[in-house]
Amino acid sequence: MKNTVCYLFGFLVEAIILWQYSSSLFSAKNRARTRFIVLCGLYFIMFFVSQYEFIWLNTALYFALNLIFLVTQYDLNFYTGLFHSSTLTAVMGVSELIAYGITKYFAPHFLENGRKFIPLFIFSVFSKLIFFSVIYILTHLMQNHEKSRKQYDKSAFLLVFIPLTSVFIMHIFVIIGEAFSLSSSLDWMVTAGAVFLLISNLLMFGINQYHQKKNEEFTQMQLLLQQESDSTEYYEMLRLQNENQRILIHDIKKHLQSVAMLNERKEHDKIEAYIRQLILSSDLKEVSRLCEHELLNSILCRYMQQCTKNHITFHADIRSGTTDFIADNDLTSLFCNLLDNAMEAAGIVPDSFIEINTGRREKTPFVVITVINSCRTNPFLDKAGLLCTKKSDKSRHGFGLKSIYRTVKKYNGDMQMYYNDDTFTFHTIITLKQ
Repeated sequence: MKNTVCYLFGFLVEAIILWQYSSSLFSAKNRARTRFIVLCGLYFIMFFVSQYEFIWLNTALYFALNLIFLVTQYDLNFYTGLFHSSTLTAVMGVSELIAYGITKYFAPHFLENGRKFIPLFIFSVFSKLIFFSVIYILTHLMQNHEKSRKQYDKSAFLLVFIPLTSVFIMHIFVIIGEAFSLSSSLDWMVTAGAVFLLISNLLMFGINQYHQKKNEEFTQMQLLLQQESDSTEYYEMLRLQNENQRILIHDIKKHLQSVAMLNERKEHDKIEAYIRQLILSSDLKEVSRLCEHELLNSILCRYMQQCTKNHITFHADIRSGTTDFIADNDLTSLFCNLLDNAMEAAGIVPDSFIEINTGRREKTPFVVITVINSCRTNPFLDKAGLLCTKKSDKSRHGFGLKSIYRTVKKYNGDMQMYYNDDTFTFHTIITLKQ
């Protein structure tokens, strides 16, 4: 029973370390809940087999089940998973040998009663702290040598002194247990202190990874906001161009009068130059009128031109006054990301189309935005129920959708998405509150 508790504790710590190691280095295929269930199932198998106390069988099973977890739950090929599973197995074995060697050298009598719970449990905590320290160092070294697809905070490596200090404290615990005969209550206090020390290390590692992830997301969102700000300025320029065009059309009568005066004087060269100047004027470039909102009209015209170029049928029905309450930066973020995603899906489908509509629910303050686009395959076919992407840079996938959610949340709205297998269309329905 005492050995069972030690084994259970050891496998629990190893599972937590594997979770932190894999989450820090690799991109997950499935949701956290799915990964958690798979991890618990695999380590339950290891715990069950460990009761037979076959060292080589336990080692081989640890290697094989870690490999299964890495390959099935993370975006890794078999050979990369083989490398990392081998690394974890080697570090785990070496950590136990180091803990055993240190204990035998400084406290040769500490493990003489190896079947007693307190010495066995303290030794287990000692070995897992060494295992955690080495894995922590390896994790940061591997992160530091990753391709430059994201920035890495080198100051986090200084936190390695915490697990190393914990190993030193555990060494002191072992020496105390060797040098003094402690009472039962003090034995349990030392054991509890060792457990709390290990938990604090694991929490430190987890919190550090959480903050790194949040900082990375914050940086990406700041970059996205900057891009949205630039897009807003760009569409403002288009709006000014439309306004200049209307001014030019308004003044066309005066231009015709000037041409008539030059014709009376028979100044044909000046007439030709005057007409050429008007024709080449940027104010005469054709711009469609899809809605009354100036900025949104510019956005829709841009995407309509892209759709025409890519042979995608584009239709927009924007009812009057339905988008006036949305700020320009939010309007740019929402509609550009929606249409970017729609064009990405529809661009690979023959005779594809995109429809975008806005309308107001009667007798309510809610505005409904719907986007329907052609889509060859169900993007929810991912096992995790997440949207798939065709983008080559998958590390940047998902930020457009996050931006849409952020805008919807800002206006106390709701968003629903579903795929229609019968018509091969993807539907997005957004409700915003005025």
